[in-house]
Amino acid sequence: MSYIPQVYRKYDLLFTPRLISKLRGLRNPEWTELVDRLDSLPETHPDTIAFSMMMIKLNGCLTCEMDSYRAQRGCAACSQNTVASFKGSDAQLLKRYEKTRCTVAQQYSDQDLQQAA
Repeated sequence: MSYIPQVYRKYDLLFTPRLISKLRGLRNPEWTELVDRLDSLPETHPDTIAFSMMMIKLNGCLTCEMDSYRAQRGCAACSQNTVASFKGSDAQLLKRYEKTRCTVAQQYSDQDLQQAA
């Protein structure tokens, strides 16, 4: 088991489903509806997983390090900034989600999808 200093234990390095609600109201009403719907789903639901995967890619979470400015600000602040400053249209952002959703759905069997929902 590796030791993580206490100061770093509060930092997330990947976007997690518990942060979805923090992104409410940052874009158009369709975005807010999506956030509200996903926030009510379990973390294991394929739609929630797809949203998290999209945010991980959009935020660049895989290159985040514990001592980086992004990590020290916090994953919620980083994610809010990323969504608010997304240069594409709202439709493009929602399309990214739908594309990731299709990718996740391909990885699950029909039985897995029914159990997760």
